[in-house]
Amino acid sequence: MSVSPSVREVLARRIAGEIILSNKPGATMRKWRELFAVSQLTLSEKMVVSSSVISDYESERRKSPGAKFVRRFVWALLKIDEARGSRFIREFAKLTGSPSNAIIDLREFPIPVRVEYLCRALRGEVIACSSQPVKDVLGYTVVDSKRAVETLSGLEFSQLFGVTTERALIFTHADNGISPMLIVRMSNLKPRLVVFHGSRPDENSIKLAEYDHIQLIYSNLPSVEQLVKSLRKLYRIALRRKLGRPVRPPPKISA
Repeated sequence: MSVSPSVREVLARRIAGEIILSNKPGATMRKWRELFAVSQLTLSEKMVVSSSVISDYESERRKSPGAKFVRRFVWALLKIDEARGSRFIREFAKLTGSPSNAIIDLREFPIPVRVEYLCRALRGEVIACSSQPVKDVLGYTVVDSKRAVETLSGLEFSQLFGVTTERALIFTHADNGISPMLIVRMSNLKPRLVVFHGSRPDENSIKLAEYDHIQLIYSNLPSVEQLVKSLRKLYRIALRRKLGRPVRPPPKISA
């Protein structure tokens, strides 16, 4: 199933605009490359440049890239994804009307993933609705809660769900004074579960989660980078299971 040229164009403009207007264009380039799950080597081969060029821009060792380089960078990402079936173009196209800097990571799991495995990966503790039966999640979205509260409308919030609501909404920087559960409460769409990272859920957040019968989990991983890394490892495990390759169960993480 092909993606219309207009969708590609809108998404390309969104990514390019965010890079050019960013105070740290290299970090923004890295974010989009990782969101599309493209290695520096694969991207450099598509752009016909050395992989060190990509690395230097992302690490700010080179000055900000010019518009021509950004254009090549964006279209290389899109072409690589199209060759893989346009999976991420379809997912991120749903977010083109939203401020993408609120989205840290977004994935659809290739097979359902048990909540208990997600908890292990996130070093999570169930804070609300712990008595509910263990369920599966079909994907996850990692959201910067401060930016989400400041920028997302109700309609734009619904676009965080990607292709399914049976997912985990994971809010980082959950200690900014406004509970992400208020956003969830005001939305007609509800996630399978909510994860707080950066601060334990307060009493009001717990009550809101219980009112909507949504499992609320607290992750005490030390950084957002480690959180995303653990989620992507879980994604790779799920992919290996789908392909029938042997994997070991996710290890238990000691407190």
